Amino acid sequence: MTATPVRKVAANSTVRHFLSRVAFAVIMTIVGVLFALPMVWLVLAPFDATPSLSLSWPDWTLDNFARLAENPYALRSIGNSLLLGIGTMVIVVVLGALAAYAMSRIRIPGRDGILYGLLLLSSIVTGTAAMVPTFQIITQLGLINSYVGVLLVLAGGILPTVIFILKDFMDSIPKSYEESARLYGAGPFRILRDVVAPIARPGLAFISIWTIVQVWGNFLVPFILLRSPDLQPAAVLMYTFYTESGQADLRLISTFALLFSAPVLIIYFVVNRRYGFRFHGGIKS
Repeated sequence: MTATPVRKVAANSTVRHFLSRVAFAVIMTIVGVLFALPMVWLVLAPFDATPSLSLSWPDWTLDNFARLAENPYALRSIGNSLLLGIGTMVIVVVLGALAAYAMSRIRIPGRDGILYGLLLLSSIVTGTAAMVPTFQIITQLGLINSYVGVLLVLAGGILPTVIFILKDFMDSIPKSYEESARLYGAGPFRILRDVVAPIARPGLAFISIWTIVQVWGNFLVPFILLRSPDLQPAAVLMYTFYTESGQADLRLISTFALLFSAPVLIIYFVVNRRYGFRFHGGIKS
């Protein structure tokens, strides 16, 4: 008597589960296509003789790359972006690792409040809101049109978040490793270099890539602080690609965008292959 209702309930549950899986697959397919279309345009448009904002089969040509090579600042700007990105990354990783390690191991009154305060202020007072006082400080220091000034501003804006993230990695490292190293006479910097840094390698790799990505697409800071076209990074130079009639030159923009995105992808795959974004566990302290 009760077997039939139970079978109906089970069948309805199976149908609902099947329909929900189908709906999920359809939604994910649509989302994937929407994300893939700009990537396909980025790959195809540089090889199109007459690129447009719509996606179509290109009229294959390499003339766009030849035109871009005629621009004396194009390739130099990518080198400038690499210099700013790697320079900021080195500053941020070194100072962030030292500060995070100190915050993790030393009991400072109000430590958590300091960390959350720095993170909150860095999120609220963005680069746009702080640009006027930043410009005045850099001007008084005589660092306008200098990479040093740009590196200091970029690193200062990123450091609070880096310290907050790396502290969690430092907290997860068992203190027994450091105590064992101290028994063999290792000092604090030796412990940080040979014990802590290798274990925190996934966090350092993530911070390195994240910092380069943040700097790579930064337009406002170098646009305001750098005056010479020879020093401007790629994100600023792309703003100058217009035709004589004042329209955006899609041939140069699409070609330069492809070259602009390549270094970040290469750096990501090199770092991921060399260090890997994996968590290396150990014994609990």
